[in-house]
Amino acid sequence: MTKTASSVWANCLLFIKDNIKPQAYKTWFEPIKPIKILGDVLTIQVPSKFFFEWLEEHYIKLLRVALVKEIGENAKLVYDVRMENTYSNKTPHTVKFPSSNKKPFNSQGVTIPLDIDKRELKNPFIIPGIQKVKIESQLNPNYNFENFIEGDSNRLARSASMAVSNKPGGTSFNPLLIYGGVGLGKTHLAQAIGVRIKERYPEKTVLYISAEKFTQQYIDSVKGNTRNDFIHFYQMIDVLIVDDVQFLSGKSGTQDVFFHIFNHLHQNGKQVILTSDKAPVDMQDIEQRLLSRFKWGLSAELMAPDFETRISILKSKMFRDGVEIPEEIVEYIAKNIKTNVRELEGVLISLIAQASFNRKEFTLPLIKQIVDKFVKNTKKEVSIDYIQKVVSKYFEMDVTTLQSKTRKRHIVQARQLAMFFAKRMTKASLASIGSQIGSRDHATVLHACKTVDNLTETDKQFRKYVDELTKKLTF
Repeated sequence: MTKTASSVWANCLLFIKDNIKPQAYKTWFEPIKPIKILGDVLTIQVPSKFFFEWLEEHYIKLLRVALVKEIGENAKLVYDVRMENTYSNKTPHTVKFPSSNKKPFNSQGVTIPLDIDKRELKNPFIIPGIQKVKIESQLNPNYNFENFIEGDSNRLARSASMAVSNKPGGTSFNPLLIYGGVGLGKTHLAQAIGVRIKERYPEKTVLYISAEKFTQQYIDSVKGNTRNDFIHFYQMIDVLIVDDVQFLSGKSGTQDVFFHIFNHLHQNGKQVILTSDKAPVDMQDIEQRLLSRFKWGLSAELMAPDFETRISILKSKMFRDGVEIPEEIVEYIAKNIKTNVRELEGVLISLIAQASFNRKEFTLPLIKQIVDKFVKNTKKEVSIDYIQKVVSKYFEMDVTTLQSKTRKRHIVQARQLAMFFAKRMTKASLASIGSQIGSRDHATVLHACKTVDNLTETDKQFRKYVDELTKKLTF
């Protein structure tokens, strides 16, 4: 009976399955496809070059014995590696790699270590020489759901976070990507999920890490020749929380290793939580295959809190600090500090400090003085509302007209300029910009930005609009 690639590989898999752990078999052998057999040479297809390297480094002895049993002592193995074109829509191409075994496989004297999967793993969080078995979560218990104030600006993100914390890996929110501007609570919410999971499921391994630290650990592992230990460590995690994932932009090596870690965790029902300062659609220099993974679950935006939510945040902070402040002062802070939660709390802390150290009462003149100084000393992040007001005033129209559905040329151009500056000067997503400037979608915003770029290059008068508005918005 003639042997086919499928029959040979099926028999090899039966042997391999008996000699390694089920999880390792599922991760590293189930994705392999037999392609062809020509004489003593079996060609198999693997998903990536990383996959090929991993098999060669960790399972070559096992593969050798399995193939010699099926084909004979002259058995050879060739890998057909799928190479993804991450920056184009072309079909992935393949590259063939022969196995690192230069000689034919030889079964003489080969033994299969039954504990092949039980190597000691190095923890990148542990300083060499210090023994520590337990993986610390790196979570801050002060970040919890109890002190995260819910409002219209964050309700979806908070609800999804609660669902994930109650059933990690068991909801459709995997991964959960929380995105938004600076100081809106992304880190707080992501860590709150981890804190709640540790309370409910103490046996689960939860890890919080910034993308910057993850990148540095990866670089160190490459330098120290411990890359495989690094990967193994992260594949052990039950709940992985990566903060500021946009930091991976342009770092192809780190993106590649994170892609494979992400796949392993997701395929095995582990929970992944990510935070970013922008939506996936707005991320630049991130490989498309990784962006597509980010979009698998739910992307929830945190927006700047509205007035009522700002009041609630301030009162919650006052309650925790055991401080009573007159209502008019609380309202003054909420009306004048609109950008983010961090600045709100910063002003309140400054007020309490000034009143305590200088033995002053909480008065409106004192808070006005503090707010003025705080705003002056804080790098101002221009809001979308402010941009619309400046642009409307410049073109001598009101904001309602700018946001209207009219197609009059001068109004359309004003609207497009508002969208252009909102994208350039804020960290809001395209969808958020569109919804705040006349309930448009992200495609309209993208079109507006391209139109402004084109007109700036070709129309002298329009370029003057851009220059003058830039000065008004930045000074």
